[in-house]
Amino acid sequence: MSKYLSLQIHPGRGLGFLVLGASLHDVLSRLKAQPHLYPTIDISYSRNQPLIAPIILTLPANGFRLRFDGPDQRLRLIEVLDFGKTQLTYKNIDLVKLSEEPATASANAPHASQQGPAFRHVYNRLMGPTFPGEYLPPNKDVKQDMGLYILSYPGIAFTFPLQHAAWSASADFVSLLSSSAAAPTKSLAIFNGASWHEARQELFTRPCLSARSLALSMKGKEHQPDEVDLVHVCGSGVLELSRRSSAPFRIVLGETTEQDLVAELGPPDAIYHKNDHRLSIHKPRRRDQRPSHGSYGASPAKSEDFLEADHSSAHTTTDDSDAEDDADQRDDDQSQSSAKCFYNYFHHGFDVFISYPSTPSPPFPHARSPTHPPPTIKAIDRLVATKMLLHGNVPGSYPFNRYRRSRWAIDCEATGTSADLNSETCFSELSHELRNIWKGNYASDEAEKAAQHAIVLDRDWGDSPGSSYEVLEGWEDGEKTRKKGSGQEGCGSGTTQIFGFPGMLFEVLKNDAVSCLTVY
Repeated sequence: MSKYLSLQIHPGRGLGFLVLGASLHDVLSRLKAQPHLYPTIDISYSRNQPLIAPIILTLPANGFRLRFDGPDQRLRLIEVLDFGKTQLTYKNIDLVKLSEEPATASANAPHASQQGPAFRHVYNRLMGPTFPGEYLPPNKDVKQDMGLYILSYPGIAFTFPLQHAAWSASADFVSLLSSSAAAPTKSLAIFNGASWHEARQELFTRPCLSARSLALSMKGKEHQPDEVDLVHVCGSGVLELSRRSSAPFRIVLGETTEQDLVAELGPPDAIYHKNDHRLSIHKPRRRDQRPSHGSYGASPAKSEDFLEADHSSAHTTTDDSDAEDDADQRDDDQSQSSAKCFYNYFHHGFDVFISYPSTPSPPFPHARSPTHPPPTIKAIDRLVATKMLLHGNVPGSYPFNRYRRSRWAIDCEATGTSADLNSETCFSELSHELRNIWKGNYASDEAEKAAQHAIVLDRDWGDSPGSSYEVLEGWEDGEKTRKKGSGQEGCGSGTTQIFGFPGMLFEVLKNDAVSCLTVY
């Protein structure tokens, strides 16, 4: 029995379980779940533009590299760089015969890479005849005598080193690559397209026909819930979920029930009951009048809508009647709090907070016409969705890879602006547009300034990323506050800022990327 990992090549589709179009979250989770097969995973991304530039996973111990697009985080390209570390087969034919025992050297140790299949093996046994490929001459700035010849087939391409002196545009490529001037395959690429020349033009922007979920891409998984492509934020607590093959599903905060969520999205991956009350000091007391949404000050962003749904209140010195009221209120709050929970949909990329109905958030000021009637509170004792957290899965952030990336867009028709406000937009631009949208709708200039004041959080201090928020007094930029090996070097992942607008909260990283959008 071979001790090598064995993977089947599927041109235009994938390599083994790695399917083109799969989400970064699914692929990385699958790789990390098998450390004995994939002991080393290197992640490369842009620190300044983590949601625009491609994300690269390199597996040196396995000899291949995976490239994902930045905005949607979907697998676009699979490259085999070392043919001596994984047994690769195509239609039950080995690309290369490997030795009986795999190399014992460390994956990071320098060594000579195993040569790939020769041109004759590729052309005669594996793939068959094809059209002429593309020749890339050596770099003039580097003294090299070898160019590269890329031989393409639909969905797969082989790269052969070729002596530049032997290259001739009029020569027969079969004769050239069969001669001693050509070396065996240096690398292999699996992609979606008729040829490498065509595919590379739109490698990271071409629409993916396959599913993001590896489970959905497997045969016999027809009972899996349909995946969500995009979440439209429509205002007034209304979110419309565009799905891959099913009709859109509309979530109305304050009305959509647990049963509605399970029927449309499937059961949650986990249910989390919030028990951390350390931020309750920031919340208004229940016996005080609820602030009206007619004027928008700091309260929508900085009080109960920001905090986890915890109706406990800090006990202060009061008279006897107030103490009795507070005691009754605490008992009632504790019984209600036990029923409230988060529905964690890791594979969809969002959480839904289940609580008792509350006053819905206001519509956008410049909405041309209501797309949905305002939610009405029909039964205050019925548990419904009251808040939705859309996770960005930003590389380098603290909660990276806990959720699939959830893409969202703020409804331009509802906001009355022509700007694109979506999950890839940097927050400085989002903030500028949203300030203009809500300008003049606050009770006073002081209320507007207070609403735009950021709360600074540090997730590193909590027991777990989802257990609590920690409030800091300052926004430290010093490199010395970052921990080595924690994945924080790129974005200042442990420390983030929270900015609030009516009905929305943005968690922002130091590189101006939105890590999470909370809609309430």
